[in-house]
Amino acid sequence: MFNDLAMKIHKLSTQGYCCTQIMLKLALDEENKENQDVIKSANGFCKGLGGRQGICGVLSGGIMILSLYAGKGSDAEYSHNNYGSMVNEFIDWFEDEFFSLECIDIIGVNNFEENNNSYMLKCGNILVKSYEKVVDILNENDYEFGYRED
Repeated sequence: MFNDLAMKIHKLSTQGYCCTQIMLKLALDEENKENQDVIKSANGFCKGLGGRQGICGVLSGGIMILSLYAGKGSDAEYSHNNYGSMVNEFIDWFEDEFFSLECIDIIGVNNFEENNNSYMLKCGNILVKSYEKVVDILNENDYEFGYRED
């Protein structure tokens, strides 16, 4: 049975967005915002860092969401004091949960084009769990998910 989050992920996937882009689209949608530049730039993390099955795109997307809330974004600001600990918590959780940080290890796909997208069910489950974890980390660190100062 699909929950609301899984349905959103499935819809974005069928629209051609990759895991990294989906993570960011979900976060921006929660804020009722669009940012095509961020979504386009996230394309470089698709299919395991540049399509080489390296660092998982879901992991990259989660870190990017944490960065939206606590990272440096202008000359006059600095990363929040808890930024590094939040990122480390997410990375540690991700590796414990999925036994690797590498796309190839997690989903076992060597050639995405020949695999006919059958890996997306596994990726969908990883997306749901990871997105929920990022939201939890932000909430535990007193960020109001869905609202942030620009």
